[in-house]
Amino acid sequence: MVRQIVFSCLLLGSLSSYGQKKIMSVVDFLNIPGVANPQLSPNGNQFTYEVFESNWKENKQIRHIWRADVSGDNQVKLTNSEDGESNACWSPDGTRIAFLSKRSPNEENQIYIISNSGGEAWQLTRHKTAPSNIQWSRDGQSLYFMASEPKTKDEESKEKLKDDVYAYDENFKLRHLWRIGLKDTAVVRITEGEYSVNNYRLSGWNDKVVITRSISPLFNDSDQNELWMIDADGQNQKQLTNNRVAESSAELSPDGNQVLFVANANENFDFYYNDKLFVIPTQGGTPKLLTKAFPYEVNQAHWAKDGKSIYLLANTGLESQLFNLSLGNGKWTQITQGDQAINWWNYNANLDVHLFDLNNATNGGDIHTMKGVDKKTIRKVTKVYDYFNNDFKLPRQERVKWKGADGVEVEGLLFYPVDYEVGKKYPLVVQTHGGPASADHFGISRSFTEYHPVLAGKGYMVLQPNYRGSTGYGDDFLRDMVGSYFKNAHLDVMAGVDYLIGKGLVDSNRMVKMGWSAGGHMTNKIITFTDRFKAASSGAGAANWVSMYAQSDVRIYRTPWFGGTPWQKNAPIEKYWDNSPLKDVHNVKTPTIFEVGGSDPRVPYPQSVEMYQALKSNGVPTHLYVAPREPHGWQELRHRLYKINVELEWFAKYALGENYQWEKAPEKQK
Repeated sequence: MVRQIVFSCLLLGSLSSYGQKKIMSVVDFLNIPGVANPQLSPNGNQFTYEVFESNWKENKQIRHIWRADVSGDNQVKLTNSEDGESNACWSPDGTRIAFLSKRSPNEENQIYIISNSGGEAWQLTRHKTAPSNIQWSRDGQSLYFMASEPKTKDEESKEKLKDDVYAYDENFKLRHLWRIGLKDTAVVRITEGEYSVNNYRLSGWNDKVVITRSISPLFNDSDQNELWMIDADGQNQKQLTNNRVAESSAELSPDGNQVLFVANANENFDFYYNDKLFVIPTQGGTPKLLTKAFPYEVNQAHWAKDGKSIYLLANTGLESQLFNLSLGNGKWTQITQGDQAINWWNYNANLDVHLFDLNNATNGGDIHTMKGVDKKTIRKVTKVYDYFNNDFKLPRQERVKWKGADGVEVEGLLFYPVDYEVGKKYPLVVQTHGGPASADHFGISRSFTEYHPVLAGKGYMVLQPNYRGSTGYGDDFLRDMVGSYFKNAHLDVMAGVDYLIGKGLVDSNRMVKMGWSAGGHMTNKIITFTDRFKAASSGAGAANWVSMYAQSDVRIYRTPWFGGTPWQKNAPIEKYWDNSPLKDVHNVKTPTIFEVGGSDPRVPYPQSVEMYQALKSNGVPTHLYVAPREPHGWQELRHRLYKINVELEWFAKYALGENYQWEKAPEKQK
């Protein structure tokens, strides 16, 4: 059984007053598995999916590939290497499954093939750099993949001698497209030149490839992505788009005449809008915006089987749902509904079948199937998260709405404490999401930055506000930050807090503020704006937007916030500084801790150092915790455990006046 194999870690937590349901502990939370990449077999009888499992011995979550019948029966774990596997994809005849894995300490990820009937996987590639994004050719005789240029012999020699001084922001390798034959394992280079292939998609109907290419693989150069069409052998390259926005989800139509793509732009290709759906003729021409009247953000899109409509995965605020857009009349129809979020979605056009996860208040994202637009055919086909509602006391989730300071409606997600009692006021934790061009959704988060089931189990009420600047609420709502980052965003958060206090739900003397990335920016702002919170935790948050602009690996989103760069002539330095929490840090009275990854390129640790040193100098209780090796999102289980423990201790001390007992990593290492 899936649960018996996948979830072998001991479930910890105190027994509830009824049945055998438990309060979710921190370790329970960190042991929540992840489900990803559902892929339907060509005949539609089976599907693969990938499950992340927490491995405390290896100090990380490891992904393995599973296969099941489309009925949900006969679920089998296909792979089990020490470092895990990913990117599973079926051969066109359904007899084999390709995937990526690292099975040698001195080797990068390589492509492996396993028979669908079982047995040992065999290694196909021995590429000098790690392949990624593998896709089968239409005839099943070869596999395409992306890979970075290898190091030159001179570079390898210098590396051995530690003669390794590098040019900052220039020490990257371009990525290109390759193909390897299954029989002769001969590798053929498909693209070449002074550009980087950032993504590609093979056509399912002819031997064409749509690629996304830019001047480099750097995140900050993603606005220079452009779409190109090429033959499967790399010939006849043709540029389709020419703008300064990043395109994604590109896919050729069944008749080969159009390419759909998603971009965060308006119809004039001005930057910094909710993601929208466009099509462009393959013969060249002007892209056409298809979702001008669509009120939500388009996350992903696929052509329907007949090419007469397009399926969309859209962010609608607190939800993400599937839609169908008719090309004939431009009308859109919502297919899936409910207090839920879809994170992984795969559409098989040949069979007109969808595979997707559904994350809601009692299920962390089991895979479901659906035929076409018929929501009556939705069927749950995995049981990875059945144990949630059986074993744990989970918090009630509720949509709440309030008016911002300027009268605009704002909404958020409210988690009630377990065993909630009507009429009782509870301590409140306010969590603000990252992005900020993002949104919090219904469901059970696996993020180490949120852990609302644990907080609810400890008696906290948790509010996740989709403040101004969030996606899924239209362009005006998103673009409220353009020209001034902290215009209404922090006021929206505080208005939500006051709404809950006014409803008699929250004890205003026991409130906590926390967040990561843009949620950390918000925390830094709010502690300089008010002293109403008794404790705070800021993860990877910005302190000084002027220094942040240079330190971070991304600047393209920050330029529109402040109306230019901080280095140009007549630079808008006042806006950068006026929106910097450091400007008003002398106001801080809230005991606040800071956490950041030692190798974070997105919000580098000097930003946290600036806030920490300021609070320390001003006599405000504070600590700064730096996790070695960690990027923007921490990966190591013990680092995640430490982060949650130190926050719960801080909140208990300053907001509740209580002691907190730290949880330890499981003694029985897997």
